[in-house]
Amino acid sequence: MPSEFPRSPKLLKGALAVYEAQTPGTQPKLIVFQYNPEQLRRTLAARTPPRDPNARSAAPEDVLRVQGAPVETINMTVVLDAADQLEDPLRNRATSEHGLGPVLATLELLLYPLPQQARQTQNQARQGAAQVSHADVPLTLLVWGKDRVVPVLLTNFTVTEEGFDPVLNPIQAKVELGMRVLTDLELRQSTLGYDAFLAYQRQKRTLAGQVQNRGDESQIRGLLPL
Repeated sequence: MPSEFPRSPKLLKGALAVYEAQTPGTQPKLIVFQYNPEQLRRTLAARTPPRDPNARSAAPEDVLRVQGAPVETINMTVVLDAADQLEDPLRNRATSEHGLGPVLATLELLLYPLPQQARQTQNQARQGAAQVSHADVPLTLLVWGKDRVVPVLLTNFTVTEEGFDPVLNPIQAKVELGMRVLTDLELRQSTLGYDAFLAYQRQKRTLAGQVQNRGDESQIRGLLPL
């Protein structure tokens, strides 16, 4: 049925962009949300310097100091439903054979180390290396509109499978995703993640600069110290 509003804006889907390498120019694997989450919960906590347990109180000049960008966490619930794909099994063979299994596995793998790095770590351990380097998970960017493309680390994944096909493949599910924003303190310079965070931070400042004060600004300024 055609839309009653042909000029209505096209809905932009949220997504996760997954990079196995952080070298500029690397193409990501995209996980586009089937339905945009109805809500997104964000928490920001100041990154204050560690307190000296022997000090009675912080020095006055240290009160406003922070170590860097705040620790930002993002939580959302993604709804998945295989009903549309199952209506045309010939064009959606993977879904007809495995239900939502491929999509759920793709999300779960964001918590796993990259295979080639995991094998390298195992080889180092078997060879008795004095220092074994830990494997990395892939770099993930949360894409939530043009103003929010941000590097994140998936910290928790909870799935509730709510429906199954005759061979017990999940066909309806809700996935709760917990993510922590990665900043310039955690990311290496000249990498995709580092550049993405700086762009995210610049966009925040650009948006903040567009706030329009209302007419009562002069009254408030009169209450401020000179």
